[in-house]
Amino acid sequence: MSESATTALTPEVERISQEIVRLLIPHRRTVEPDTHLDTPDDFPEQLSQIADFVAKNEQVIFSLPGFPCKSPNTDKVFGHLPDQGERLALRFLDSLCAEIEKVYEPGAKVLICSDGHIFGDVIRVPDEHIDAYNDAVLDMIHAEGLADHLDTFDLRDVYGPDLTYDEKRQKAAETLGPSLEELRAEVREDEASLRMYRGITRFLVEDTAGWEGSRSALQRDCRRRAYEVILRSRAWSELIAERYPHNVRLSIHPQNRGSIKFGIRLLGAADAWTTPWHSVLMHHTDGTWELMHRRDAEKIGREVYQDGRPSHFEAVGDDSGTGTATSSAAAA
Repeated sequence: MSESATTALTPEVERISQEIVRLLIPHRRTVEPDTHLDTPDDFPEQLSQIADFVAKNEQVIFSLPGFPCKSPNTDKVFGHLPDQGERLALRFLDSLCAEIEKVYEPGAKVLICSDGHIFGDVIRVPDEHIDAYNDAVLDMIHAEGLADHLDTFDLRDVYGPDLTYDEKRQKAAETLGPSLEELRAEVREDEASLRMYRGITRFLVEDTAGWEGSRSALQRDCRRRAYEVILRSRAWSELIAERYPHNVRLSIHPQNRGSIKFGIRLLGAADAWTTPWHSVLMHHTDGTWELMHRRDAEKIGREVYQDGRPSHFEAVGDDSGTGTATSSAAAA
């Protein structure tokens, strides 16, 4: 626990910090079993980070790396701009901050640290598409009236205006990321790192469009790129930690109990790895929403447009969802 939290951890600070963690727990993204048994005491890192703010009676600030860009595979998404999936994810983050405000008057704010540029070249998404996505996410935040609780940060905000994206990526990777040898050793020895590596490899395989080689060659290519994605992501995480050392660290990736980051699920999906930027949103006939690949959504629904571009799918016929969707009350 940090020195500031240790010296000011009154019973009231501890109580409020636990209440805030208790609000996070139902939305935890993890592959661990028995999550119904989770208590605030299972998350000492988050309790300590939050207590630093509460002890000073300051707004709790969360850092969330995510909202990078859309998948380049249009079997999974509509295109390169955010849609209803991002909109409801942003609304969820806003509602979570509003819930925290009910138990802690200074409230909370989420700083969305868009990580698209840090590995855009590796996932083969053009920087101009990432810029357009980031700008549209910020436009959504303002259009939805969420700016009191949400803000954004990306690679454009660091290293000054004179460096290119490639130069910024290289600088971050070389100064903040682990070496490739260190990362390979970690994946061999650590189960959580191995799961991360396999999950990202699978995403890269699914996201690759127009591959003309063999399936085995694609898998080799994606395994190689997965290490680079993880390396760049680690560098981005360290950059955020250096720039915002006191923020409570969230992650859109599954995290174990006791991790320095808290994995958070933005919307309902059958897979703990699914995000709005790798999928589209299906509105089921029972009123629930669920993330799924576009090719699957097309089989059971019709496209709905908003502001002149595809927004989500509306289910048609006898449809009851999969049981993993986000309730309309929580998501709307």
